[in-house]
Amino acid sequence: MEAYIVGGYRSAIGKAPRGKFRFTRPDDIAVAVVRHLMNDFPQIEKSRIDDIVVGNAFPEAESGLNMGRMISIMSMDSIEVPGSTINRYCASGLESIAIATAKIRAGMADMIIAGGAETMSMIAMGGWRSIPNPTVAKTHPDWWHGMGLTAEAVVREYDITREEQDAFSLKSHEKALKAQAEGKFDSQIVPIEVTEDYFADGKQQTRKYTVDKDEGPRKSNIEGLARLKGVFKQGGSVTAGNSSQMSDGAAFVLVVSEKIVKEYNLTPIARLVDYQVAGVEPYKMGVGPIAAIPKVLKHAGMTIKDIEQFELNEAFASQSLAVLKELNMNPDIVNVNGGAIAMGHPLGATGAKLTVQLLNEMKLRKQKYGMVTMCIGTGQGGAGIFELL
Repeated sequence: MEAYIVGGYRSAIGKAPRGKFRFTRPDDIAVAVVRHLMNDFPQIEKSRIDDIVVGNAFPEAESGLNMGRMISIMSMDSIEVPGSTINRYCASGLESIAIATAKIRAGMADMIIAGGAETMSMIAMGGWRSIPNPTVAKTHPDWWHGMGLTAEAVVREYDITREEQDAFSLKSHEKALKAQAEGKFDSQIVPIEVTEDYFADGKQQTRKYTVDKDEGPRKSNIEGLARLKGVFKQGGSVTAGNSSQMSDGAAFVLVVSEKIVKEYNLTPIARLVDYQVAGVEPYKMGVGPIAAIPKVLKHAGMTIKDIEQFELNEAFASQSLAVLKELNMNPDIVNVNGGAIAMGHPLGATGAKLTVQLLNEMKLRKQKYGMVTMCIGTGQGGAGIFELL
């Protein structure tokens, strides 16, 4: 039994911690996206949804208490649809799509809403109470290196220059700004109205505004980027300008079986051909795709030349450049509308967000095969191949 993606949307991506979603809970962002997605299918009884699988990198505080279940209750207006929260850090949103696909192919479900949601405004990077295993930490402290230090490790081991990183960053912003100006993202973004309370003139005020545009892309220049100092290591070359932005957002797709396609006369958009994860040294987690991409291609019986477009999450310019160089990838088909350095990286939502972006762009370009891939904290890589139908 095959599983098909029949629809997908994302929120705009807000800048954390001072962007337009800074006071908006991740479950509220997710609910808006899920409701908009289901509005495309009024003929489907919501009680028929077998599960909602939500990826999240830090499932605590506002993202805690099984956020996936809360999103199901809030968005479905029913207690009948269950929900779960899963965590593979930066690949969580893609992992949720893989779980949905696998369960449907196995005959365990017919309809699953899969995606992810993240707030980096409300929850600190690393969470509020991170407690590494003390025994392991004594022998392998590098397993808990901060992301910035892992990016510096990649700089050192793969001979990535500061100039290369800044040039890559500038290109990401330029592509994203061009895509925004052309309206590339308009149809995939769900406008979300935000109500914000604040104090002014000695009293509480309320304002409302609609968030329907990614906040990250900005005009820059190579001179400005070159003036930024390394922020993770003394004398380092990884800066705020060539790193991905902390972000808030959500993205979801509806995955269904062949039976549901026929029953409701739905039009399949795409299918997940294959998905694989791989492990690498945690201290240089950014090179995860170098292991994951060949693995998924081999498992699917394909080669890298079969992939017409890639969405590679730009956790840092250094790791993106290492992946491109090591796998000899064509940069012209990677992140054609900009990446996370410009667009932002809402952690657990990113895999689903990139899937939505990829499928929309593949349709415009009349392509058949595309890939979403990313590095993952603590030394992993993930890669998923999609076929546009």
